[in-house]
Amino acid sequence: MTRPHLLYGWELSLYSGKVRAYLRHKRIAFREKRVTLWDMREIRRRTGANVMPVVVTPQDEWLQDTSHIIDVLETRFADHPVVPETPRQRVAACLLEAWGDEFWLPSAMHYRWHFDENYRAVFAPEGGDNLLPFAPRFLKDRVVARAAGAMRGFLPVLGVVPAQTDSIERWTVSMCDALDAHFARHPYLFGTRASLGDYGLIGPLYAHLGRDPVPARTLIAPRRHLADWVRRMCDPPADARGGFLPDDDVPATLAPLFASVFGEFWPYLRGTLDEVQKATPDLAPGRGYARALGRVRATLAGSDFGLSARPYSLWMAQRVLDVYRGLDDAGRAAVDDWLAAVGAADAMRLPVPRLRRMALRVAPE
Repeated sequence: MTRPHLLYGWELSLYSGKVRAYLRHKRIAFREKRVTLWDMREIRRRTGANVMPVVVTPQDEWLQDTSHIIDVLETRFADHPVVPETPRQRVAACLLEAWGDEFWLPSAMHYRWHFDENYRAVFAPEGGDNLLPFAPRFLKDRVVARAAGAMRGFLPVLGVVPAQTDSIERWTVSMCDALDAHFARHPYLFGTRASLGDYGLIGPLYAHLGRDPVPARTLIAPRRHLADWVRRMCDPPADARGGFLPDDDVPATLAPLFASVFGEFWPYLRGTLDEVQKATPDLAPGRGYARALGRVRATLAGSDFGLSARPYSLWMAQRVLDVYRGLDDAGRAAVDDWLAAVGAADAMRLPVPRLRRMALRVAPE
């Protein structure tokens, strides 16, 4: 028998939750190994970064980046594809994956790191046990505190600063309300099968908002339909491999999400594009952009919101644009009609330069 895939990850890890849900819904045989300090050395040697999740295939390929992992596995496990075949749903699902991966990070990081209960009850004990499984508690606590310090140091990059936490919380509540209303009518974003967009959203909505005590209690638990979706994504029912909605329908209940995609995420991408263009002349040949560049002014929940430009977000946007450009004329026309209806007629004309991924960074192609 072919040996199963190996998933290196943590329950605590945002992006591990995305890949774990995908593997379970696709019924791909895998086993999961909690990443230790020793594992991290091997992961860095194999992928070029201290990162999780990583999937090791039966062919001993070490796959890093959740979008790339799903791309590769979709070619090998083609039944019940997670990317819809119809043009509007296809582009919409890819948009929501990028939005979930990139634009929910301020919310996820704020709710994890600005409430001490989360650290004491979950991150410190689980993180220590993962990193140093056989060490005494005082060593586990010391190592996990260093890891937590490095993660907290990234908060200002994401705009997670005291002056902006009110905007982050108002935005998160409004998005959770919208998702709860949608999941009252549909099991997943586009019908009775989880799509790429669902996997983009389960990352922040499980590991950070759905497991950490404070957001799990205040955001997820009071919204029954959203809570049920989180459970379905993490523990798929037997009939979870259903289908997407007929007639290429993008449900009206998703309108608040796309208002954020095009009214908040897209302006952030335009600002990020400006910062990338500024940095390009000084970029050494073959080198990637820094993970964070200059500050970008965006909006969140109707308020000004400042955060750093992250070039990786443009690589995620490039994936969406490539899907759009790969459609035939009729497909692009259908998408254009939908975009015009949601007030984003020029969204697919975002002039993203060709980028290639280098572990956690991107570089000009």
